[in-house]
Amino acid sequence: MFTLWFIFCTGLFDKASILHGQVKFKGTMSNNIIKLITLLSFNISLAYAAYLWKAYPQFNPTTELLIYPCENLWAELQHNLNLPFLLLSTFILMIALLTSWYSSVDVILLSCLLLLIEVCLVGSFSCTNLFVFLLFFEASALPIYILIVYCGSSRRERLKASYYFLFFTLYGSISLLLLILNFYSLRHVNFIDESMLSQQASYSIWILLFIAFAVKIPLFPFHLWLPYAHVEASTATSIILAALMLKLGGYGMLKYMLPLFTIEIHLFFRPLALLICVIGTVYGGLVALRQLDLKRQVAFSSIAHMSFATIGIFTLSEAGAKGAMYLMLSHGLTSAALFYLIGVLSDRYHTRSIMVYGGLLSTMPMFSFFLILSSLANIGFPGTSGFLPELLIIISIVSTSPFILFPVLVGMLFTTASTLVLLLRLLFGQLKLLYFKSSWIDLTKIELYILSILSSWIVLMGLYDVLSIV
Repeated sequence: MFTLWFIFCTGLFDKASILHGQVKFKGTMSNNIIKLITLLSFNISLAYAAYLWKAYPQFNPTTELLIYPCENLWAELQHNLNLPFLLLSTFILMIALLTSWYSSVDVILLSCLLLLIEVCLVGSFSCTNLFVFLLFFEASALPIYILIVYCGSSRRERLKASYYFLFFTLYGSISLLLLILNFYSLRHVNFIDESMLSQQASYSIWILLFIAFAVKIPLFPFHLWLPYAHVEASTATSIILAALMLKLGGYGMLKYMLPLFTIEIHLFFRPLALLICVIGTVYGGLVALRQLDLKRQVAFSSIAHMSFATIGIFTLSEAGAKGAMYLMLSHGLTSAALFYLIGVLSDRYHTRSIMVYGGLLSTMPMFSFFLILSSLANIGFPGTSGFLPELLIIISIVSTSPFILFPVLVGMLFTTASTLVLLLRLLFGQLKLLYFKSSWIDLTKIELYILSILSSWIVLMGLYDVLSIV
């Protein structure tokens, strides 16, 4: 359905050839056929994930939100955690392919890498075995590394960014992988269960798991690779990074860290985890406020949002866990829309500096509409997908850890201010025409199609959240 509607909206076929009884593609036929086959495979995966979502019962987000503490706190959430992320993965990969439809990247390389990413993500979000999860978790770094190197910017800094990404993601969890291999060699099992762990081993494995997942989220101070990767990556790669790869860490914490250890161990480490997350929330929002590069601004905003979501996890309440999951799903949509909008400007005018833009509301009204909608969702405006998740996390903070409420609100204030400053500088003020030789061009058909899909889901999720509260 998405494939056919995409062809219809964007005019992929040559209309003159259709009038003469022939069907011809615009552009190279072989490249377009490969892209259509890849797009169709993503549609099939998305349809099957939607069928599974419909077939299995879902939890009610308004019941039993504040059970604390309880050994079986995560039982309901565990049965409903995989499918939302599977839906998000296939949907965002489809958007990433559409984003690169008219790019000059080698089609076979791009399609193979996107399909390989899908295999890694579906494997990560489907398995129930920690050992298998870590294999897919580590394997997902390779296609992203290739995308940054071969499909990123033309500057040599992209090699530095790819090395940063590979170093942090691989070495962040290599000690945990070696530990699991040691378990397999000693006990001939490829999983870790609570009954296998001594008290001392539980503390060590908790730290190793936390570091492995914190690098992927990323939390402070493991965040250094993210701004470099986003700045040097292509638009499609930035969308995949922000919307999907960052979610692997949060998903791993929800799926494996919480059920594996007792509540006493979580309570022992909770002050440390909350301190790191609060620092990340304040630091990410504050640094985002002073960025001049559009991609770096959204990258640091993502650090603040993911740190805020991790706070919800370590409040050890069901409201916090559900709010964290919802916020990760919402951030996947909003970050994809924001990075795509930045890519639209960058491709047209070959600069991402906030200082050279201004007055776009009068010259690019459709672009401005989608930028306002995505930015409002990014700051959790009521009626958008970001509202209910932030509300649930704040409720969990008030009920379990009120002493961190003030610094968290300060961090949210910085993040909101950075988003509003970006809007004010881009859309309002004096129109700066002297910086560009070409005239201002609003959205094309394919850009309007992609942003309409993303914005529709942002609004639909927000309306569903409001109706669930009412």
